[in-house]
Amino acid sequence: MADSEVLVIGGGIAGASAAFHLAEHGRNVTLLERGDIASEASGVNAGGIGALGWGHLPDLQAYLTMGSLQIFKRLQLELGYDIEFRASGALQAIQTQEQYDYTRDRVLAMRARGYTVELLTANEARGVEPELSPDLWGAVHFPLRAQADPVKATRAFADAAAQQGAQVLTGRNVTAITCQANGAYRVSCDGEERLAERLILAAGVWCGPLGRMLGLDIPIVPVRGQMWASDPLPPRVFHSLSAAESPMDWAQDPEQHPGRPRGSEARTPPELTHLGSRRVTRHLYGRQNRDGELVFGGDRQAVGYDKSVDMTGIEVNVGHVAEVLPLVGSLALRRTWSGLMPFSMDGKPVVGRIPQFENLYIVSGLASSGFGRGPMAGKLIADFIHTGQMPPVLSESDPARCVTAL
Repeated sequence: MADSEVLVIGGGIAGASAAFHLAEHGRNVTLLERGDIASEASGVNAGGIGALGWGHLPDLQAYLTMGSLQIFKRLQLELGYDIEFRASGALQAIQTQEQYDYTRDRVLAMRARGYTVELLTANEARGVEPELSPDLWGAVHFPLRAQADPVKATRAFADAAAQQGAQVLTGRNVTAITCQANGAYRVSCDGEERLAERLILAAGVWCGPLGRMLGLDIPIVPVRGQMWASDPLPPRVFHSLSAAESPMDWAQDPEQHPGRPRGSEARTPPELTHLGSRRVTRHLYGRQNRDGELVFGGDRQAVGYDKSVDMTGIEVNVGHVAEVLPLVGSLALRRTWSGLMPFSMDGKPVVGRIPQFENLYIVSGLASSGFGRGPMAGKLIADFIHTGQMPPVLSESDPARCVTAL
């Protein structure tokens, strides 16, 4: 029997960050991961770090993005981990008149709320990213956005936690969780048992199965994302890139917009590229990494826990990237892969204390931007546990809104 004050289940970026910040607070922490650190969604994403600024009235999204940006900088610049962090900025390509009209209004609204964003003409965009297509209508420039290597960053958080005294244990598959009469948690891992005063569920799409061990319905569903990489090239792409097509489609389609009435497919999260097998939009994001690979992806499809690669979706994404970045049309694919992203049913994070049990916490539901928001999500949970006071901004992600007893 091994005892700890706080036990974190899940070695992705949110769980590793929570363990690190709790250990910094002087707490006795154990992190359990069933595989290797960064072996799931936190290690297979594009490495984008989104940020718009704090705005005039900072909300949860501002805290998660700007807070995470600061933590990434600290990890590289102060703690000395080479996570390939780069404050590159990002560009979102505008391909049609309709997208331009939608994006212009969106940029004006964001600037009025105090966010750092600007609308560029096509020539201005190509001036800072020369490989962009001359057929674009323009681009949105996000100067604060950044990028880092997802595997190196996630493992750096785990190592930093260990350096602060946390136990980081891999190859521990949780098979049972029991809440004891005194409020402590007994966690079984393939015959090994551990006891902890407090428990954090940070297992991404596996928070649902973990919740069922405690008789809870945690409505986090897996959404498959797909990625591909090219052969290495000399430096050709300097920003993180995306496209305006999907944000516009999601904003205009009531079936895909959070908070609006949903139809026959209401048991799927918002902002997917597919409803069932039907494609409703194309989504695009990616960058050139330090090794020279162009790494891009986009599809978001609810197919359960299926991580097989759908080459039809890869081909659609490659074609879309080639419209924005023509050099892609002459490149061969070096590799393809997929991962499962944790989406909540309303599209919002699920971060906070689970009310059905004492000393039970969760950090999940970070959807497609878990890498860029996970460090601050983990810190907010760590601060919550350390101080005993819920950070007010976590009212937006309160698990009480969606977690129920079975």
